Amino acid sequence: MDAGLKRELEAKVYAGERLTRSDGIALYESDDLTWLGRLAHHRRTELNGERVMFNVNRHLNLTNVCSASCAYCSFQRKPGEKDAYTMRIEEAVRKAKEMEDEQLTELHIVNGLHPTLPWRYYPKVLRELKAALPNVKLKCFTATEVQWFEKISGLSADEILDELMDAGLESLTGGGAEIFDWEVRQHIVDHACHWEDWSRIHALAHAKGMKTPATMLYGHIEEPRHRVDHVLRLRELQDETGGFAVFIPLRYQHDFVDSADGKIRNRIQARTTMASPAESLKTFAVSRLLFDNVPHVKNFWVMHGLSVAQLSLNFGVDDLDGSVVEYKITHDADSYGTPNTMHRDDLLNLIWDAGFQPVERDTRYNVVREYDRAPALASRRAEPQQVWA
Repeated sequence: MDAGLKRELEAKVYAGERLTRSDGIALYESDDLTWLGRLAHHRRTELNGERVMFNVNRHLNLTNVCSASCAYCSFQRKPGEKDAYTMRIEEAVRKAKEMEDEQLTELHIVNGLHPTLPWRYYPKVLRELKAALPNVKLKCFTATEVQWFEKISGLSADEILDELMDAGLESLTGGGAEIFDWEVRQHIVDHACHWEDWSRIHALAHAKGMKTPATMLYGHIEEPRHRVDHVLRLRELQDETGGFAVFIPLRYQHDFVDSADGKIRNRIQARTTMASPAESLKTFAVSRLLFDNVPHVKNFWVMHGLSVAQLSLNFGVDDLDGSVVEYKITHDADSYGTPNTMHRDDLLNLIWDAGFQPVERDTRYNVVREYDRAPALASRRAEPQQVWA
């Protein structure tokens, strides 16, 4: 990067000025990762100090049967396939209650676009889950699913959200965003929910008082300019609604281990290379610098690994998601040496080991409990420490 441009960008960051599209592209073109990290950490520290948020949550996927066949997705199955499944409501409740003793605070539910499940299944399962776990917040369904519910029910998104909220819905999830730019999106997505509907549904949720997450799937066939465009669309929507609580860059995954049938469903992996740790850290940093109106940036550790998750806390990230338990959407997490489950103590030690203060939160980012600050480096070096691979 030209030295003069580098000084100009740094001055804008430290002055708190809003960065432009060309600024974002220039930041991605920089190969000075330490410099990018310093700028992003400055911004993150201004917003959130040395705090790192997490929650105790469980991911549930009620069905993997899906009408769509998105090019990057290894989760979806067609009706009749060997490992296609759809949970009965009592099975979903039983799985959710398995974590009751760990003081679970959130259920995160996303699913395939099931071709024959009736619309009424979805509010009914929320009501049963809420009755079984009244203190647990329900963070459920992507905007893509809500648009699917419009199709199968004949109701509007406005009516659908009202009924889901009456059944206990606290927040939508951020999925279905992938990359909004049509130049990329037409090659990776096989459903009808694009920027216009995704933004419409989240704006409607915000108008009803929800705080929702936003995501971006990176590291496949997109270019940095597409990532910048994606963030700026969300930033503009946030200017209008103020409803996004967190931004979550999600690393695209290859299929190293798939289902028992041995099929590789990821149709673009032969021509893609997954983002390296350095590219992931750059993406977190640039996202934090561009997003001047979203309070939090999350690293979903399942997709990045624990070491990169710790490093990302110095590159703009201030949230490490939660305990998760199992995550089926893109790959078997064990393929990357990443555990399926992180208990509360695991997350606390992960954050302390990185030198930060853990803060347990709820779905709306209200503080549940603040923990002690990280022990001094000298005291940590005085005894053997667990290594997070």
